[in-house]
Parts: sequence; C-alpha cells; structure tokens
Amino acid sequence: MSAIHPTAIVDPRARLAAGVRVGPYTVIDGDVEVGEGTTIGSHCVLTGHTTIGRDNRIFHFCSVGEANQDKKYRGEPTRLVIGDRNTVREYCSINRGTAQDRGETTVGNDNWIMAYCHIAHDCVVGDHTVFANNATLAGHVSIGDHTVLGGFTGVHQFVKVGAHVMAGVSSVVLQDIPPFVTVAGHPCAPHGINSEGLKRRGFTPEALAALKRAYRTLYKSGLTLADAKAELGRQAQSAPEVGAIVEFLATSTRGIVR
Repeated sequence: MSAIHPTAIVDPRARLAAGVRVGPYTVIDGDVEVGEGTTIGSHCVLTGHTTIGRDNRIFHFCSVGEANQDKKYRGEPTRLVIGDRNTVREYCSINRGTAQDRGETTVGNDNWIMAYCHIAHDCVVGDHTVFANNATLAGHVSIGDHTVLGGFTGVHQFVKVGAHVMAGVSSVVLQDIPPFVTVAGHPCAPHGINSEGLKRRGFTPEALAALKRAYRTLYKSGLTLADAKAELGRQAQSAPEVGAIVEFLATSTRGIVR
C-alpha cells in the first residue's frame, strides 16, 4: 500500500504502485504513473504524461514532468519517462518533450542527479550517470552511460555526450564529446581519456592503452578529422572499445570538441 501524507494532493487518476511514499504538500496529477518503492519528498510537483519507474528517490521541491520551456510548445501530449533506482536531489527540474522532436524526455536507470540540476525537453540520459549540483542540459541533449558532469556544467542544445565522459566543474559544452574523453573549460577542451573512471569500471590495461592511442590519433596526430576517422576505423578492428568512438563520430551533428 502507498503511504501518502495527508497534506499531499494526489489526483485519484494517478497510478501509484505498492510501496510508493509521498511527502507533505506534494502535488501529483492524474497522468502520472509511479512505480513500486519510489519515494517522493515534500513540496514536489509531478505532472504531465509522466512515467516513473521503481525504487527511485525524488527529494524535496522537485518539478517533474512540467511543460517544457520551448516557445513553440502548444500543449501537445508529450511525455517524460524515468527509469528505475534514480536519485534526484532537491530543487531539480525535469521537463517533458516537444512535438517537434521525439515527444519524450527520457532518463534511464541508476542515475545520481544532485541538487538544482535541470534536464530540458527531449533530452535522453543514459544509465549510471552523475550530474553534480547545478548541471544543466538544454533541449535535445543526449548523455551517454556512466558520464559525469561536474557542478555548474552547461550543455548546449542538440549536443551529444558519449559514454564514460568526464566534464570538469563549470564546463561549457558547445559541441559533441566523443566517448571516454575528459573535458574542462569555457568553452570546454579535451584533456585526455577518463582513465580513472574507466579503471574503476573494470576496463583492462589493454583497453586503456587502445583508447589512449585513439585519443592521440583524434587530438594529437595533426590529422584532419576525416583522416583521423579512417585511422580509428583501422584501430577498431583490433580494439572494440575504439569502435564506440568510430560509431559516435559517424552520428555527430554539431562537430566535436577538439
């Protein structure tokens, strides 16, 4: 049975699974579905066509599923979908999508989203990411698995950030970031591969060596981007991790941080 504080306002059409806890003064609209074991703090607003998975922790004063901040939005029935086991700390805002894009904002599983973060319309956030306090995603941004955004990092609209990226504090991300790369600065610049993070996730010394070679090819060799892509394609034949970089570069639309 769900545990709803008597001061909370929950639309009777909302679908709250077993074990959901709702804190004082929280408001949940009728198009919201919340999975088993999820905890919602006090003074939150959950609205829109929003689906939240199981065992999430949403702390106080969060806005989840509100209308997006796109001036073209005319109230279309777009969505927000949040997976399982995410932690969303105080004062975060996560907006639903727009009809001009995929119509859905998506947050995966096991993410750690600290206070005052913002995830805008039509963003896609993978799994096991960390957003430090005040990290902000503009609309249509894609964030790969295991990526870490330092505090006050801002990501420009339509930017793609690859898996296992590390962005230092207050990074300004204006272009795509290939997988495995560490960046920092305003605007951000590349500073090697995310070696420490990759070691923690079990990447072998051989894989790390291949990725360091790929980084040198892309950033230090003096090759044009086209020639670097061709060389990385050859390296990927013996190093599958490099293949992830090749695939990312093939889909990049804003150019890469370089």
